[in-house]
Amino acid sequence: MSGVLIPAPRSARKPKGEGHVRRAEILTAAERIFVEHGYEGATIRKIADEVGLSSTALYMHFADKSEMLHEICRGAFEALIVSHREILVADEPPEARLRRMIEAYVHFGFENPNAYRLTYLTRPVEAREGAQSVAQETGVELFRAFVSVVEEAVAAGRMRGDPATIAQVIWAAGHGVVSLIITKPYFEWADRDELTRTMLDALFAGLLRS
Repeated sequence: MSGVLIPAPRSARKPKGEGHVRRAEILTAAERIFVEHGYEGATIRKIADEVGLSSTALYMHFADKSEMLHEICRGAFEALIVSHREILVADEPPEARLRRMIEAYVHFGFENPNAYRLTYLTRPVEAREGAQSVAQETGVELFRAFVSVVEEAVAAGRMRGDPATIAQVIWAAGHGVVSLIITKPYFEWADRDELTRTMLDALFAGLLRS
């Protein structure tokens, strides 16, 4: 039937799943779309289409984009908190636990670049929409735990300097390497694991007492 325009089929709706499973699917889609299109350019329609829902059905799970962003950031911080708690109770010298904690930060960033961008590389609009409040509420627990291990290392005579400054230096170095590699993929980076290991070797060598 030449000359007859056949409308493109609408995206197939996926079968209804359990609520928590559907929420997880929505958050995964939102995380990617927020990064690819920017928070401002991401729409409820785009996110709904990605998971095969109508916009109306999506609103049954989340009230708006800011709630999704808040949930993504909260989930990222909670995943790191869990890994830190396991490290904190390990029977190891404080400097060994400290290194494992910053390695957990780095590993999370490389394995979850979209969540990392939304959580740590926060732009003003995302900060206003909830990312900053989550960092202030939940992220502070992460950093306080980090400082507490540095304090142990200094008190034990294993590290030298002000604990708050040491903690910030190590924290900034870890986040710096993740931020650069995931935002500048065109640069001819060395193997990321080797790069991270070399950076931390040098950093800890300068901070540890011989």
